[in-house]
Amino acid sequence: MNGKINISYRFDFEDGTSKSFTVTIDRENLLIENAPHFSDWAKIENFRCKNCPLKNAEYCPLALRLPEIIDFFSNIYSYRKTKITVSTEPRNYVREGTVQEGLSALLGVIMPVSGCPVFAKLKPLVPFHLPFATPVETEFRVISTYLFAQYLRAKNGLQPDWQLNGLRKIYNDIQIVNRNIAEQVRTFSLKDANLNAVAILDTFSSFITMTLENKDFEDYSNYFQSFFNDKA
Repeated sequence: MNGKINISYRFDFEDGTSKSFTVTIDRENLLIENAPHFSDWAKIENFRCKNCPLKNAEYCPLALRLPEIIDFFSNIYSYRKTKITVSTEPRNYVREGTVQEGLSALLGVIMPVSGCPVFAKLKPLVPFHLPFATPVETEFRVISTYLFAQYLRAKNGLQPDWQLNGLRKIYNDIQIVNRNIAEQVRTFSLKDANLNAVAILDTFSSFITMTLENKDFEDYSNYFQSFFNDKA
């Protein structure tokens, strides 16, 4: 494996037009390498979320990565039909769907690797990106990743969180950022593709948060029955 991760999203529309976005990520630190788009809009005093831990930054790192996407989709309706082709190192994915489905998945790549400290905890998911995942698939991947992180914490002499309390806080914070992004994007979007893409991500976050609050994992227990029989 080389030092870069490239994930490309291509949108092919029914009128014959197309648009591609390639996200290049440093494999070592899982940060985006695409050139940032500096503008007054991206300055942190205009974009700061109420839970932002950045104190001395001039620009919001996430906002710096959004203008190209926002500009292209600002005049496109979320339900417009498109063929979405996602190219990753191990495989390609193709889906006939709507703009909001592809755009939401693309934002799901960019946000964790943007440099936003709130989204940074989701970075381990990006090298194993699964486009168009269902809420249940996302929930399983997120919880599994978080528990693996706790194993690594314990292995390094740190206190693990086996009760998932920290994961609930992570997603509460992510919801705050998602909603602030939606408010900021609204000022640049004539139509609803950008807004609905963020709304989909926020729905997924709400789904995970609700599950963590209830801690109802009975549906998953049946999948793990072979681990419950110590005599096997």
